[in-house]
Amino acid sequence: MIKTICLAVATVAMLSPSALAAEYYVVQEETTKKCKVVEARPTETTWVQVGPLAFKTQDEADKQVKLICKETK
Repeated sequence: MIKTICLAVATVAMLSPSALAAEYYVVQEETTKKCKVVEARPTETTWVQVGPLAFKTQDEADKQVKLICKETK
């Protein structure tokens, strides 16, 4: 019984809203200067984070792309 309760508490703790909250980053490809929004901080060397921080929603990140990213055509 105690094992079941501990397992249930651990499961709820792992599924808390803060653990499930996504973060969005504005990144830019160095060579083409093309920008996009991604859900994970860039680890590749071809994409660099150009936004000042992680955004809570994709809408916020999409709006910032227009402000902080100057794409070449």
